Order: sequence, then C-alpha cells, then structure tokens
Amino acid sequence: MEQNGKQFNTVVGDRIIELETGKLAGQAGGSVTIRLGDSMVFAAATMAPQPRENAGFFPLTVEYEERMYAGGRIPGSFFRREGRPSTEAILTARLTDRPLRPLFDQTIRNEVQVIMFSLSADQENPLDILAINAASAALMISDIPWAGPVGAVRIGRVAGKFIANPTFSEMEISDLDLRIAGTREAILMVECGASELPEDVMVQALEFGHQSLQPMIDVQEQMVTEVGKPKRVVPTFPIDETLLNEVVQRAAPSLNAALDAPHDKAALYAAVDALEAELVAELGGEDAAKADAVKVAFEEAYKKVVRERILERGLRPDGRSTTEIRPIWCEVGNSPRAHGSGLFTRGETQVLTMATLGTPKEAQELDNLSPTETKRYMHHYNFPPYSTGEVKMLRGQSRREIGHGALAERALEPVIPSEEVFPYTLRLVSEVLSSNGSSSMGSVCGSTLALMDTGVPIKAPVAGVAMGLIKEADKYAILTDIQGLEDHLGDMDFKVAGTTAGITALQMDIKIKGLTSEIMSQALAQARTARLSILDKMLAVLAAPRPELKPHVPRITIVKIPIDKIGAIIGPGGKNIRALQEETNTKIDINDDGTVFIAATDKTSEMMARERIESITESPQLGRIYTGKVVRTTDFGAFVEIIPNVDGMVHISQLDTERVESVTDVVNVGDELTVMITNIDGDGKIRLSRQAVLEGWTVEQAQEMDRGGARGGGGNRSGGRPGGDRGGDRGSNRYGGDRRGGGDRGNRR
Repeated sequence: MEQNGKQFNTVVGDRIIELETGKLAGQAGGSVTIRLGDSMVFAAATMAPQPRENAGFFPLTVEYEERMYAGGRIPGSFFRREGRPSTEAILTARLTDRPLRPLFDQTIRNEVQVIMFSLSADQENPLDILAINAASAALMISDIPWAGPVGAVRIGRVAGKFIANPTFSEMEISDLDLRIAGTREAILMVECGASELPEDVMVQALEFGHQSLQPMIDVQEQMVTEVGKPKRVVPTFPIDETLLNEVVQRAAPSLNAALDAPHDKAALYAAVDALEAELVAELGGEDAAKADAVKVAFEEAYKKVVRERILERGLRPDGRSTTEIRPIWCEVGNSPRAHGSGLFTRGETQVLTMATLGTPKEAQELDNLSPTETKRYMHHYNFPPYSTGEVKMLRGQSRREIGHGALAERALEPVIPSEEVFPYTLRLVSEVLSSNGSSSMGSVCGSTLALMDTGVPIKAPVAGVAMGLIKEADKYAILTDIQGLEDHLGDMDFKVAGTTAGITALQMDIKIKGLTSEIMSQALAQARTARLSILDKMLAVLAAPRPELKPHVPRITIVKIPIDKIGAIIGPGGKNIRALQEETNTKIDINDDGTVFIAATDKTSEMMARERIESITESPQLGRIYTGKVVRTTDFGAFVEIIPNVDGMVHISQLDTERVESVTDVVNVGDELTVMITNIDGDGKIRLSRQAVLEGWTVEQAQEMDRGGARGGGGNRSGGRPGGDRGGDRGSNRYGGDRRGGGDRGNRR
C-alpha cells in the first residue's frame, strides 16, 4: 500500500522550500526530504537504544554522502561507484555538524547518527544549506532529545543588495558567500568567503542572515506540532557535584600556581598531567569507575579555574591581555627549488607553506554535483602528530585538515589574480610544524608570504587571526589570538582573515547555544586591529610580491590561434603536440577558444615553441617571404612546403634569375628554398617565386613579371594536396607563359 508523506512549505527570501516526511525511511528516528527548485536532500536521524559503555563523551556522528545519480552522472572512479567522500561532501558534513552539536545535552551517552545524501542536484541550487535544514528537521520530529530547531541560509550580495539562498549563477557575480545557521535567538555557526568586505557590511550581512533563517525555524516548529514524535527519556551521566567541588578545592591552588609560573605549552601540560595523576590516585584509588569520574571532574575543575582567571582577573594562561598577540617572526625563501615559500611563526604555532605554479591543464578536475568542473587554485593543509609533540598513526588527511585547507583557500581566493592576467594553476601546501592554536590562520599568513615570494601578483596581502570567547551568564571576554588551551576550554573559535580593505573569510565554531550580533561585532572589530598588526609584521619581511617570478617557475606565454587550427597543433591522437613539447622542452595547453599556453623555464625554449606554433597555424599571406622545404619536383616547377601542411608551386621560370633548363638543376626534394607568395587564387592554390626574392621585387612587380602567376598552383595538403596536380600550371605550353623567358626574362632589370 502506498504511503503518502506529509508536506510542509515555507518561503526564504522569495524562494519556496518544501519539506516532506512520513514516506521514506520509516524505521529511522526521524527522516525528512527537503527541496529547493530541483535540488533535493534526504536526512535521517537515529539514536541507539542503550548508552555506549565507557564513553566519556557524547557520541554524535554526522555524515553527508554525495550521490552522483542526483546529477544524472556515473562516478568517474575505476569502480564506477561512490568511494571516498569528496572534499565538498566532507565540508558539508562539517558544516552540518557544527550548529547541531552545541544543542545536545553533552552528558548523554546514547550514540546519535545523522546521515544525509543528495537525491537531486539541479546545478542551480546548492545542496549544503539544504542538508543543514534537513538534518535539523529530522532531529526535531524524531524521538531524540535535542534543543533545536536550527535554521540555515546562504547570503549573497549582488550590486550592494543582500540575497537569501542565491543560485549558483547569482553567486558568480556576488561579492559575498555567507552560510549562517542559528536558533530563533542567536547565531550558532558562520562560514564565509568575501571579496574584502568591510566589518560593518559583514555585521549587516550576519543580521540579515539571522533574520532570513527564521522561516526555517517556524516550519520546523509546525512539523513538530503536527508529526513530531514524543522525545525519548534517556539516561544522562552528569558530573558528581560533590566530587567536583572536592576536586576543585584540592586542585585550584596547584592549577593557579602552574598557570602563574613561567611556562611553555609542554611545561604547563606536564604540570597539569602530574596533578591529575596525583588526584586520581588519591581520590580514585583502585576503583576504575571512580578514577574515571575523578578525571572528568578534574577536567571541569581545570576549565573552571582558567575561565575564572580570565573573566575575574583578566589573566590568560600565558599572561597576555585579552587583545595581545603572541610574538611573531617570519621568513621567505626556505626552499631553493620550490617556486615559493613562506614561514610564519606566532608563539608556539608555526606553519611552512610551499607554493607551486603549473600550467592550466594541471588544474584539478572536479567530480561532484556542483557546476564547477575544474579548480585552478588549490590549498592543502597537513597537520602531522609531531606538531603537537605526539606520536600517532598516519592515516591520511582528516576532516579537520580538509576543513582548515578549505578555509585558507577561501581566505586567499579573492586576491588570486585571474587566469587572464596570470595564466597559472596554483597549489599551496601548508605544513604545520608546531601547533598551539590558530594553525589555520597561520597557514593563511604563511601562504600570503609564499605567494609573494613566488612573484604571484596578488591583489593584496591577507592575514588571519583566531578570536575566542569566555562567557558566563551576561559576563564575557573576547580573546585575540587564542592558543590551544583557550580554544579547548573556551566557548568560541572565531577565525577572521582579510586584507587592510576588508574581510575575505570567516569561520565560527561555538560550544554554547548562540551568539548575539553585539558580541560578533566586537569580535570583528577586535580581529581587524589584530589583523592589521599581523600584516605589519609580515610586510616587514617582504613588502610586496617579487617583481619577477622565481628562477625555477615556468614562464607562461599566451598565443591566440584560430579555432580551426587547434587540430593541426594537436595532431592525430596528440602526436603533434607531444612531439612539439619534447622537441622544445616545454609544456603546452590549448583551450577550446584557441588560447595556447606555452610554459617554459628558459626564453629560448619558449621562443622556439611559439615560432613553431605560429608557423603551424599561420595562414599564407600575399607578398610574404617564407623559407620552406621542397616536397616534390616536376618538369614544370617545384612544390615548396612554406608552412606545415601548406605548399605552393614555384614555376620553373621563377626558380632563378637566369634561364633554368631543368628544375633539378636548381633544387631537389628536401632542399630549403626561400620564396615569395605572388598569388593565391580563389581555390587556395598558391603561386611562389624565388626570383622575386633574389631580385628584391615587390609583390606587385613580381606579379607583373610573372604573367602566368594568375593561374597559381599548390595548396593545402591536409585535404589531399588540392592544386598539387598539373592543372592550372601549363598554360599554352609547359612553362605557363612565353618559353623564351617565362614571360619575364626579356624585361629583367
């Protein structure tokens, strides 16, 4: 029997969003399908029936799976099925996780799983915002206890006007890509890329975004009223308040002493670990469960002490004020062979970024559901275990590494020159060598230095800083340049990157249940002051992009050719272009519009390749002199290939300044001959003259002296040598003119 679902509609901006439940995945805790245009995402949320044993945290998993059938495509992998999640899928999963997680009771130990996948992709409406809203709606109507709902919206800005949920085509002309999620009262998550937007405009965008997502809150509350399940009562595992008070009382003096003493990260962590082990042994004894409870209480005690010191005494763990930046030093030119490099160190956070420039064909090909097929600027971020003094198994890039690389890429993208101005593919790799907070913003700074060291003409240098928050009731402190401990024990990690003109990227992770626009405005203003200070330190090392590319960077020259000549350069199966690259030691890319990119590490190779391409694609021109190779001789003349696959005929009367009895007395097949084009007839047959070159005639003089020239000869060999037979050359006799001198000897000057 067919099951009909329940449908709900709302309007965000001027677009209708449809949600449906009750038809699909009936055994999930809650399931929803969401649709905007012809883009659709399915989400299901389910909670395990029993708590996970020995779990010291709330076990939440959020997954987004990109199905290629949603776009009518078969995956491009060898197995022709979806494999490892794409970067875009991982970023969507992270984007969804961040606003959902703070609204769960963190003392729950039942595992919760939220799974989403694409059902339809119309290439106009992005799927990521739909995924967040679908996940929230699935949780809301499920039996899972959760303090939602969350609404999400994308904000663009075209011609100074904000747009809610813009299409891909609208985003192409937008100077803002802001994704925002929040509750009815406050903002929970921000992810943003922008073209140097001023802070006041960004605040306006955040306020517009929070207002625009309210309809998604309304429709989810309606869904709960009409189809929501009763929330399940699940056990929670809160901290024993008596034990917590005892641990705080015992640990606070020692923790304050450790924080007051001069220390680096390793020394502080060692002192805190030793104190924890002492208290666990003293209060937990041989009871493993009691020992675990003491560890949890100690973590809360540590958090309480650090937060109270900041809020009540203005003392950060390393002694800085709330607006103070850690000491910074920078270097460039760390690798003699890399195309560019930048080393950025801020406190105990150190990032080395290496830049590599390649040809346009080295751009990344994307196999996903967005309309973008290639990417010419890539930023990769590596976070090895030694950067935090640890030893761990290397398992490839984590979601966090992919997210941090995408954030740095977004921060720098607005200042990367266009392909028309700078025809290179760019890859930046940020190696985190040491980490104590804000390594993603360190990679932004190191990458700016690497680009300038390479000689990339970026529009402006970019710096980044991470802001933190400690908030208790109505009292709060915003922290500039947070370190790892402040991130771990604080309420917010708010990353801001930009130039002197404005913001290029934002990312906010929050652990509390919302953030007001007042706090965000203050954080943005404080971040701007810090960003400009950091830029000053960077520019003291390298004030501007180098005027010349580094020695090992390939120089790219652009040549425009007729579209119908592309095949001549490529050749059958790419034979011609491969040979050309090997012979000239270059890399050559050709766009469909006839733009040819020649990449060479020396001028001689570049000139050789350019001349070869120009000769291949050149069209014969009347009066031009060519040096070509004789490809065939007959008794009435010689056929000379003046440009690849194009030849013309030199009549025997035009081979020399003196009378020629036999063509082979002057030239043979394989000889080079310098000739002038004296005529191109309507069929493309080309008449050549060597005599005109030897005599120094103009084309008009040559035509006058060569009375048989109008009948032409030769042509384009690509079509089977049209004009290559004897027709049109004989005239009334085999010389095509007066036998006594071919029509010109008697009047030779």
